[in-house]
Amino acid sequence: MSKLPIIAIVGAVLALGYFALVSDAAAYGGSAPETCANCHSMDSQYENWAKGGHAHVAKCTDCHLPHDNFVSYYMEKGRQGAKDTYAFVTGNIPVMIRAEHETKEIVQENCVHCHEDTVDSMLAGAQPLDRYCWECHRSVAHGERGATGAPYQDSAIYPNK
Repeated sequence: MSKLPIIAIVGAVLALGYFALVSDAAAYGGSAPETCANCHSMDSQYENWAKGGHAHVAKCTDCHLPHDNFVSYYMEKGRQGAKDTYAFVTGNIPVMIRAEHETKEIVQENCVHCHEDTVDSMLAGAQPLDRYCWECHRSVAHGERGATGAPYQDSAIYPNK
């Protein structure tokens, strides 16, 4: 029996283990905002969050991942991570990073969950609930610049500032 397959498997395991060690792969399974900021294209989002109103109470994962159960949390974390990895590896990183529909829905659900008392009082009033929270509260989570790399918010995209 040839030892070549065993040597190949051991070599692959060692190579993957070394890669995981030097890339700090385990950190990407956690929730530290600094890990999200490892990609240079997220610098402005991290900086704006750190100076925004939520830095002392919420991490990236608190707002951007679902919290209904363990499976949906890690499925979405994997989906977003795979998308981000693909963009980084291919160099196809947009200049202005914008949340896609799925992420907007998750963030909206988390806003409503964390601010349930406020939302309950709004439900009793005449405020229409046909918008995302950040359409009116743009600077809350990511500061005055919002989640953008531009020096100021793009008024063509965010006319309600």
